[in-house]
Amino acid sequence: MGDTYDSIASPAILGSYAEYDVTLLLKRVDIQPTDTATREEAIQSGRRHYSEMISAEMAPTREYMELFAKAMATGGPRMGAETARLALAIVQSVEGPITLVSLVRAGVPFGILLKRAIALLGRDVGHYGLSIIRDKGVDDEAMRHILARRPVESIVFVDSWTGKGAIANQLEKSFKDYSDRPARLVVLADPCGCAWLAASGDDWLIPSGMLGCTVSGLISRSILNAALVGPGDFHACVQWDNLAEHDISRSFVDGMWNDVSTVIATEIPSVWSIETRRAHRDAAAAAVAWVMGEDAVTNINRVKPGIAEATRAILRRVPEKVYVSSPTDPELAALMYLIDNKGVPYVVSPRKIAPYRAVTLIRHVS
Repeated sequence: MGDTYDSIASPAILGSYAEYDVTLLLKRVDIQPTDTATREEAIQSGRRHYSEMISAEMAPTREYMELFAKAMATGGPRMGAETARLALAIVQSVEGPITLVSLVRAGVPFGILLKRAIALLGRDVGHYGLSIIRDKGVDDEAMRHILARRPVESIVFVDSWTGKGAIANQLEKSFKDYSDRPARLVVLADPCGCAWLAASGDDWLIPSGMLGCTVSGLISRSILNAALVGPGDFHACVQWDNLAEHDISRSFVDGMWNDVSTVIATEIPSVWSIETRRAHRDAAAAAVAWVMGEDAVTNINRVKPGIAEATRAILRRVPEKVYVSSPTDPELAALMYLIDNKGVPYVVSPRKIAPYRAVTLIRHVS
């Protein structure tokens, strides 16, 4: 668009990843965590935006980590093969340098694997992590930092999955400030059909989707609070150093890299057609609409579809119920553990929630 970009902020050493894997464009802050019930009431009443507050993260239990190990055994090879296919597709589709911009924080582990794969394929590739917040947009200061160093046409945004498409839609809207081209978003799983490129539209158990900061460099969700983020600042985050002994961020990407690197020479590029996207978009919209109608929901933000989003909603929100495709589905073992552990009611409704395997409904509290 002919603009010249500069950035006041400079990235600090942040998180537990190796510096060569990712540059995290975030401001480290300390903020008093808000308890879950108070946070939920503040969000639903409209008194506070979700990005202004953060909840404390807890160490996963031994039983939950055993479920994670099982998910790695079954889903790790799939994640490795699909990452290889997506890297091949990006290299095939993007001319010149490639700049991966991972959406903090779920996109970062996957982005690291993509970056390593694209580098292995001999391309000039950079990798940054930045914040995007629903209703607020991408971090403009972080985008300016990137665009002062890398061409806008090289940018490919990275997330691990889509839910109902809120962040993908926010990204599309925000990116218009920087380019006349549509934003390119790549994900492993795109059940709602909103990504530019995906390995599939399946709602499957991506292992990293089970965990929070302990698989994401020990960083929190991004924070946008005027008391902490001023002009020239990146969006903020907390670094949960108290959970360092539980951190598997590096071992996860290093272990997954073995799965990627051993198959990349024999895989073929992913294809994600417009027709396939449209079919998933229609099915996903129908599933969300059904849940909203079934429970007389007027605020779509209370509906959290997809295994990963449903899991995160139980861990850090106040759930009312969970719709599942089958309580005995191995892909839902970790989710069912949380449902049982927290006493959340569930309803089995496989056809109504397809293409999703799980949908969490947030309780109306205000």
